[in-house]
Amino acid sequence: MAKVLAALRNHWKKSTFGACLLGWGGHWLYGKHCDNLLRRAACQEAQAFGNQLIPATMPLKKATVFLNPAACKGTAGNLFEKNAAPILHLSGLDVTVTDYEGQAKKLLELMENTDLIIIAGGDGTVQERHENVNLLSLCVQAAFSKIPIGFIPLGKTCTLSHTLYPESTNQVQHITNATLAILKGETVPLDVLQIKVKASTYLEPNIPKTSLFSYFYEWPQKHQAALMYLGPTERPPEEPEEKPSRPPLYVRLYRRLRSYWSSPK
Repeated sequence: MAKVLAALRNHWKKSTFGACLLGWGGHWLYGKHCDNLLRRAACQEAQAFGNQLIPATMPLKKATVFLNPAACKGTAGNLFEKNAAPILHLSGLDVTVTDYEGQAKKLLELMENTDLIIIAGGDGTVQERHENVNLLSLCVQAAFSKIPIGFIPLGKTCTLSHTLYPESTNQVQHITNATLAILKGETVPLDVLQIKVKASTYLEPNIPKTSLFSYFYEWPQKHQAALMYLGPTERPPEEPEEKPSRPPLYVRLYRRLRSYWSSPK
């Protein structure tokens, strides 16, 4: 024991580095173990939904997952397959995963033949545009057609996920809680638009007159407008730059002599 303590004291730099490395490795292994426990508990809870009996004539519920593989620096696909996909399959859903890239014509067909829409990605996934199809407009159309929409956070920092599930602490818990909430049918009302208006009062002199009388008009207001297209016009000719003329010879000699005599000795 004394030899071990003496060796640690003599090589204190290596001992300190080894202790730090051992502590970091233990913390990393403990985090992986906790993540596995969360996945196991979520899968067991999802299996209870899959074990429920349904009539033979009732078809399976179909879920369409719009996955953004570029989220979280390209690791969103691995996160989905490791944390969310087992829960969805154990619940008894007929899951169809699409990355909606190059499949613009098939998106509308998927919207018609699905019972549930799941968006898997980061904050910008809903607003992304691929192949002239806006995913947000499709989801709004689904909302009006009574198709439920779920969101699985796979981004690095998901603001929407923290709004929906403030009790979650890490990424695995965010994903499992979001997937289980979709299976349970838990809904949260959210605003799809945010309008910011500059604060002002009617006593300000720069307010247009229409703001004082707009309340007396019927809503929505209609305005007549005219559109006009102007063709290209020719570029105006460039004027040559005017260069200053060279001063006369006597002026240059005078300046040279003045600079010579005025120079410090």
